[in-house]
Amino acid sequence: MRITTLALAISSAFNFTALAQSPGTPATQDNSKHCMEGMVMPGCPQIDKKHTQSKPPQNAQPQHPEQPDKMDNMPGMQHDMKNMPGMQTAPAHPSQSPDTHATMTLQEPENPEHKTGSNLPAPELLKDVSARTPMALADFEAFADANNPTLKQANAFVRRSQEQARQAGLYPNPSVGYQGEQIRGGSYGGGEQGGFVQQTVVLGGKLGLRRNIYEQQKQSDQIGVQEQTYRVHGDVQQAFYDALTAQATVQLRQRLLELALDAVETVHQLANVGQADAPDILQTEVETEQAKVDYVTAQRQYLQAFRTLAALVGKGDLPVSPLQGDLEKAPDLNAEQMVDSVVADSPTVKRAQQEAAVAQARLKDAKRESVPDLQLRAGEQYNGEHVSENPIKTAGAQSFASAGISIPLWNRNQGNVEASKAEIERANQDVLREQLSLRQQAAPLAQSYLSAQFEADRYKTQLIPRATRAYELYLKKYQNMAQAYPQVLVSQRTLFQLQISYLMALHDVWRSAIALQNYTLSGGLHSPMSSGSPTTTINLPNAGGAPE
Repeated sequence: MRITTLALAISSAFNFTALAQSPGTPATQDNSKHCMEGMVMPGCPQIDKKHTQSKPPQNAQPQHPEQPDKMDNMPGMQHDMKNMPGMQTAPAHPSQSPDTHATMTLQEPENPEHKTGSNLPAPELLKDVSARTPMALADFEAFADANNPTLKQANAFVRRSQEQARQAGLYPNPSVGYQGEQIRGGSYGGGEQGGFVQQTVVLGGKLGLRRNIYEQQKQSDQIGVQEQTYRVHGDVQQAFYDALTAQATVQLRQRLLELALDAVETVHQLANVGQADAPDILQTEVETEQAKVDYVTAQRQYLQAFRTLAALVGKGDLPVSPLQGDLEKAPDLNAEQMVDSVVADSPTVKRAQQEAAVAQARLKDAKRESVPDLQLRAGEQYNGEHVSENPIKTAGAQSFASAGISIPLWNRNQGNVEASKAEIERANQDVLREQLSLRQQAAPLAQSYLSAQFEADRYKTQLIPRATRAYELYLKKYQNMAQAYPQVLVSQRTLFQLQISYLMALHDVWRSAIALQNYTLSGGLHSPMSSGSPTTTINLPNAGGAPE
């Protein structure tokens, strides 16, 4: 909600100095027609209920018998209160009861020589920021997509699973070698020497099943990229609206400080014409100093929020810039339907379901691994042994071949099969666990969204308009000398507190809506997880085609 109304109201309020110094009217004019019985106001005489004459002026010394000071008799109060600055209490009128105080004697005129503190300006920590180009949410999301390291990690998992699938499906390498038998010298000569080629033939389609495990794992990692993108975008959106709320708070605190500074100037002018006294001045100065503190704190919070946002998008050195966005245009969601959507469509649930598919692929492979592979071996060699029929001639070249297969007699991979079945059961239960966990998280978010939406609507349509009207009326009454200035300050403080509360309610609406829209996912800088293994020993070239 814009505070233009406040600016107009306070500007008109602080132009009433002419009321006290209108042409042709002395500063000490009779304002009794504006005075109300029982109210302490500058320029209004105090009427005693028992005596109709006005109270004596402040410098008068009324004659009355001395009365004991009750404060001197209280334990721990042995200080002479009458000698403390600002504590010059006036004696009671003889006809008044001991509990009746002379109000006018408590009103001390401003003393220019009495300084209550330095009047230092509030630091402008964002003075160079406004000159930079405003940045929208889409700018930060684009930065995050390009620079956030966790998204690059998630994509690396996809490439790793893809290459693992390729490696798992590679055919075993053949073997070549030298073979020699009965190698001997002497009078016999001879011996058998030659080379061979050996190849393992994988049977039962095991290579395809092994490759399928990692292909299913790749799909899981692709869902993981989706999941991590929602995490990053959710955190970026949350941080953006945190910073946007902080920016709006800075603007509101700056406006309040401007009004407080105007009030200080005005109240000093009123003091010069006798229309304000020391309590009014001190209270106004206190409000101004508090406004300075709040303004500096708001600037610090904006700097902190922007730095957090810059770190999330991977641009830690991004210069602080103004943000472009509208807090009041919060998304309008059907909260109950969003809970069901989170449970049904969350990438976390889809990934858990895909993990169950990976477990099914592992079971199929485990059952097929008991199928033995065929071992083929063939070669050519030279036999130097002499032929018995012709002692001069050797046997010469000859070939050989062999084929073998292992018999799955004792080891039929039965343990791995049962372990894969247990993994499927675990994966299926993990799907249910994720669904229940998401519902547990999303249901309170839906209620928080509805609560914050109701709160923001009430602030906008009910509380702030009424507080604005009350502030305007108090200001008008003060202009007409019918209200003490501290009450104006109280109403002003109330109005700005409601404005801040309205911003916080809008902030809560955005946070809950963003969490629901991003499936309650967060952790934009947390390292993503992969369902696969980082091993690099899958189907090694010298492993004879053995699986991982």
